[in-house]
Amino acid sequence: MSKAKRQLRNAVLGVCLAAAMSAGCTRNEIERNTLRAPAYPLVTIDPFTSAWSMDDKLFESPVKHWTGAEFPLIGVLKVDGEVYRFLGKEEIEYTRVVPMAAEGGWTGEYTFTRPQGKWYEEGYKAAGWKKGPGAFGTKNYLSSGTVWDTEDIWVRREFDIEENLEGKKVFLSYSNDDIAVIYVNGTEILNTGANCHTAARLELPAGLLRRGRNLIAATCKDTGGLAYLDFGITKQVDSKPVLEKTAVQNYADVQATSTIYGFTCGPVDLELTFTAPLLLEDLDLVSRPVNYISYSAKANDGRKHDVEIYFEASPKWSINTPGQPTESEIIEKDGMTYLKAGSKSQAILSHSGDDDRIDWGYFYLCTPEGNTGIGTGADLREAFVSGEAFTGKAGADLAGRMAIARRVNLGKEDHILIGYDDICSIQYFGENLRPYWNRNADKSIFDMFNEAEADYKALSARCRKFDREMFAEAKAAGGQKYAELCALAYRQAIHAHKLVQSPDGDILWLSKENNSNGSIGTVDVTYPSAPLFLRYNPELAKGLMNHIYYYTESGRWTKPFPAHDVGTYPLANGQTYGGDMPVEEAGNMLILTAAVCKYEGSADYARKHWETLTAWTDYLRSFGLDPENQLCTDDFAGHFAHNTNLSVKAILGIASYGYLANLLRKPEIAAEYTQAAREMAQKWVEMADDGDHYRLTFDKPGTWSQKYNLVWDRLLGLNIFDKNVAEKETAWYLTSQNEYGLPLDNRETYTKTDWIIWTATLASDRASFEALVAPVWKFMDETVDRVPMSDWVFTDKPNYRGFKARSVVGGYYIKLLENK
Repeated sequence: MSKAKRQLRNAVLGVCLAAAMSAGCTRNEIERNTLRAPAYPLVTIDPFTSAWSMDDKLFESPVKHWTGAEFPLIGVLKVDGEVYRFLGKEEIEYTRVVPMAAEGGWTGEYTFTRPQGKWYEEGYKAAGWKKGPGAFGTKNYLSSGTVWDTEDIWVRREFDIEENLEGKKVFLSYSNDDIAVIYVNGTEILNTGANCHTAARLELPAGLLRRGRNLIAATCKDTGGLAYLDFGITKQVDSKPVLEKTAVQNYADVQATSTIYGFTCGPVDLELTFTAPLLLEDLDLVSRPVNYISYSAKANDGRKHDVEIYFEASPKWSINTPGQPTESEIIEKDGMTYLKAGSKSQAILSHSGDDDRIDWGYFYLCTPEGNTGIGTGADLREAFVSGEAFTGKAGADLAGRMAIARRVNLGKEDHILIGYDDICSIQYFGENLRPYWNRNADKSIFDMFNEAEADYKALSARCRKFDREMFAEAKAAGGQKYAELCALAYRQAIHAHKLVQSPDGDILWLSKENNSNGSIGTVDVTYPSAPLFLRYNPELAKGLMNHIYYYTESGRWTKPFPAHDVGTYPLANGQTYGGDMPVEEAGNMLILTAAVCKYEGSADYARKHWETLTAWTDYLRSFGLDPENQLCTDDFAGHFAHNTNLSVKAILGIASYGYLANLLRKPEIAAEYTQAAREMAQKWVEMADDGDHYRLTFDKPGTWSQKYNLVWDRLLGLNIFDKNVAEKETAWYLTSQNEYGLPLDNRETYTKTDWIIWTATLASDRASFEALVAPVWKFMDETVDRVPMSDWVFTDKPNYRGFKARSVVGGYYIKLLENK
């Protein structure tokens, strides 16, 4: 950035800072969130660079990626020579003995035909077996290895161990998808059942491995979808913790853009803030891959103290599996110090999946000043504790940990920066796309850090202002508990996406379907998450749909309804989901297109895609009223026919088309399709009526379900259904709740929390809305499952059923659309 441009931008940001301060947006004036989060968001850049604290106290366990993989990040405050750990934990480290595929590769014998005899024992003659490199898996799962595209595989891997492992803790490391049984030297030591794992570890019995020749044998069954098998041996590194004393945590407060902690470290109080400046009106800012870790300390005894702060991170932030080889270095540039780590392989966009992390590009810690070093965790910590300077400037693997130590001026706020350069973010129909911030190939990651450093004060003020205003708006709309849920949902929903620009210049705001199947750009994930983006920037709501329109209008997708997805994250080369959701996805696209045009105040988006919208609407007119046996967005509940809630979506999809035709001044078309929707709604009432509520399916009296799709009838002003439908359903829901919420329907006790908020928004009075939302808040506050907020939970016990860290919690913001 030129000096003139920097001066101009700083002047503009200075005005923003002054305005924010004059608005009274100091941190102390932001209402504290009392919700005990299931997990606390710390660093939220995208689905790959995602770090969470999954405990009540920030120092009780290692920082983790949303998948559960460790993303080690440690913070320590030294006060007058006494050390207090306030962030993260000294995790156990492991080193490879026998590498997995990403750790150095291996070769094994394999067969797709069931072998005779004891194929898993030493000395077995594997006649007719082939030889090939590990790992083994489906083509879209592998970055290296042998393609496995049958139902079953059997693998034998012989290897030599040179070192003496006596007295060491030794582990089998393994990845499996789906059902795997693994033997070591003829002994069965693991049967995974239906549980899939990535780089998991299982301690082996002492003496099972020996010096010299050994054997691991395994079989794996693919039950559908992706398939994968890999294994190796690791050992635990001997180390002694040096940071055992912890601070006293006083509070943890989740706001929309920040998570704030307060600690007491002896005679000094510390406030620590993690900020992701995800202000949605600014796409360049949303795309900037840099977060802040801010801190301020003050004496609580009125005396002067010698205070230093220490931050340490691991190269694990830059690899997919723990043993992958890494390199770390220190770079001095433009007055900033960068600690950089990345994999040695740098295989850009080489794999996709759900339980999957990035292993290309580079992770950075950045500081404008301070003592920095690279080395083993033990060496760096001991140097800080003893007051010695760090000496290492580069390192590899376990010796590649990165540390920053800085003096702390009491009463003054300061910060470090943390970020990631993924180089290329998405593969889009065969073309690798750079991140949005570098869409023109004219920026570097150092530009991003320089901008973030220059913007720090102004952005901090803007974020505090937004946090305060969002919380106040949500509280006014739906009460304290609703506002607290919205604050927790904000960063989770946003960072489950990646922002890029298509080759045609369209914005692509591509979701990852976290913890369900890893799909990219899933339409029925877009649908529930959209309210957040409709509220704050409809351009991003378009970005949730542009790839689906392109997929159809390019001729790549030829069915008369929209695709489910465009691939498996981050490879968007075409649908990979195993089935279609015809009525679901057609209704979703029509309703959300109408919502974009309403909240944007323009019908241009519909005009651009009118031919496609017409085809989808005509499909719904033919097949939407009484849907055939098919999946809907709640696909975990399985296929079923005559789904009344799905029918509501189809009817409102048709009505949305009529609404758009009216905006586009096509009165005859508007009248025809609006009337068709009204006639279908009248039939729906007759077919679904079950006395004091409406049925789950048209053909089954005595059933019920949440009719969350009805919410768009009022939000879009369609007025297709009589208002008594929503009133009767709401009254039923209020009598059908369990301790932790309203079940999705009568079949199970589980629910979807995003749909509960939509269902609550059907209520015509504030008290009913709050009564339906309160159990969701109670679940999040009391759940024993410490994972980033789940949207699929039980209503009769504090456990999640599945799903975590998903973007669909953006749907919590639907209540805020009422007054937009």
